[in-house]
Amino acid sequence: MHCGLQQSALASIAATATIAAAALLYLRGFRRLHSHYPEIAAGCRPWALFAGLAVLWIVIASPLSTLDHRLLTFHMLQHLVLMTIAAPLLLMASPGVAFLRGLPVPARRAAIWALRSDRVRRIGSALTHPAVCWLVGTGVVVAWHVPAAHELGLRSSSWHLVQHATFFASGLLFWWPVVHSTPRAVLGTAPLYLFLATLPCDALSAFLSFCGRVIYPSHAGAPAFLGMNALQDQEFAGALMWFWVTIAYLLPAAAITLRMLWPRAAEAVSVSSKNLVGPLKVGTRPTAALQSIHSRGAGMVHAVAREWPSIVAGAGVAGVDPNISRKY
Repeated sequence: MHCGLQQSALASIAATATIAAAALLYLRGFRRLHSHYPEIAAGCRPWALFAGLAVLWIVIASPLSTLDHRLLTFHMLQHLVLMTIAAPLLLMASPGVAFLRGLPVPARRAAIWALRSDRVRRIGSALTHPAVCWLVGTGVVVAWHVPAAHELGLRSSSWHLVQHATFFASGLLFWWPVVHSTPRAVLGTAPLYLFLATLPCDALSAFLSFCGRVIYPSHAGAPAFLGMNALQDQEFAGALMWFWVTIAYLLPAAAITLRMLWPRAAEAVSVSSKNLVGPLKVGTRPTAALQSIHSRGAGMVHAVAREWPSIVAGAGVAGVDPNISRKY
């Protein structure tokens, strides 16, 4: 028990240090952007980045995170928050440009070189395809609730960390097609994409709530906590999953659907789509890139973010020219 607690404490310290390093790297890069390219810095959302990192720390590294070994409900809450709050917040921040600017010059050049390679582009394009994102996002949820996988995550601190990481990474992938798509693509497919994602979660939550037995041995022998025995805890966890997923997925889907049906919104999407051009090419001069984005408005930004090469262009429009790095 003492060894397990010690490993858990070390994992929390490591997670805290990693999150703090990410925040400092972003802050360093954002300050550089604000000084040299204020137009690009104006498109960043620092509040979303820091809010996402704060949520991430509370879930996986704060003292509250230890409750997941005592309550299945809190274990469920952890992963729901990772996937539906922390992940989309970080995607909304579009932090790639600031992270690139925060890196030392040699590391920045190496990162840009890697992102420009055809192999990385192909891998990224495959990973961010909506079908892949949907399968990964829902598959991870189902897989980690298989009793054998769940028990492995609870009994091993290393696998517990892997569990957190996979939930967070799958959340990033799942929300990618919703956050980083052109307005027409979002309005056309996002409602169905989000609705279909609720179905596996509904089936899993129904099983947890109505099976009538405790399915996870590690929770079966746990003493009552907060007035709930093991079976009540499992039933409440299932109900929480059903309610949370319904709100987190169907409310955005309903909002997008209403936007589709609203004539002015549909007209705006039609007009903006006519002004879209292809993604900015790697190596575009920063002044030309900024003028292009400024002249085409937000729709251009969504178009740039649609494809994997935009991780270079959209995550660092000014950073794709290797000569610019000499200015810092």
